[in-house]
Amino acid sequence: QVQLVESGGGLVQAGGSLRLSCATSGRTFSSYHMGWFRQAPGKEREFVAAISSSDDRLYYADSVKGRFTISRDNTKNTVYLQMNSLKPEDTAVYYCAADRESIHWHATYNFDGTYAYWGQGTQVTVSS
Repeated sequence: QVQLVESGGGLVQAGGSLRLSCATSGRTFSSYHMGWFRQAPGKEREFVAAISSSDDRLYYADSVKGRFTISRDNTKNTVYLQMNSLKPEDTAVYYCAADRESIHWHATYNFDGTYAYWGQGTQVTVSS
């Protein structure tokens, strides 16, 4: 089992940047595919980005492609989400999630049901 703790959220003006971090417990972080999702008020949770356990596959939602970058450091058991050129519509609670290398992950990385483990979320607010 793995526990996830997000940090790095906050208030930023449109056009600004933030870097979210998701620190994980356990000694098998490198065996987990990781994802970032977000949920805005009154909306369903949506996929943002995902990275494979071996760091060789990256996936992004169209709405963040070219602005956000997901990365991981397996020596620090941490996954990151670098967010640049932020827009007011990026305002949401951001969650990281972990999947224990399911064989179907590459086809289902953008579904929240794929991930068994979730953090508590960190608020990102972008002002116009």
